[in-house]
Amino acid sequence: MRVLLDENLDWRLVHYFDTDFQVPTVSQQGWKGMRNGELLRQASKTFEALITMDTGIEHQQNLRKYTISVILISAKSNRLQDIQPAMRSVNQILKTLEPGQVIPVSLST
Repeated sequence: MRVLLDENLDWRLVHYFDTDFQVPTVSQQGWKGMRNGELLRQASKTFEALITMDTGIEHQQNLRKYTISVILISAKSNRLQDIQPAMRSVNQILKTLEPGQVIPVSLST
């Protein structure tokens, strides 16, 4: 499965994904600074999921029109040590993800 890591997350998170997943970052794709709508259109062509902390994406975009699924991580900050504990849940969710789903993953602060 191809999973895209949004630019608002630490790139080192790619090391915490199960080996079943190919996980480039938005920056590696050359899409840094791209607006959410355009990012979703581009990513939908080659990725099954987007991992992000951008909670606004859910309210700003009609996610139902895209086949890409979105996992929204909510944590104290976007620093690696604050997000890394969510990776067990993220990996489990990715294994059962259906196209077009939006799934929140919250960490206690």
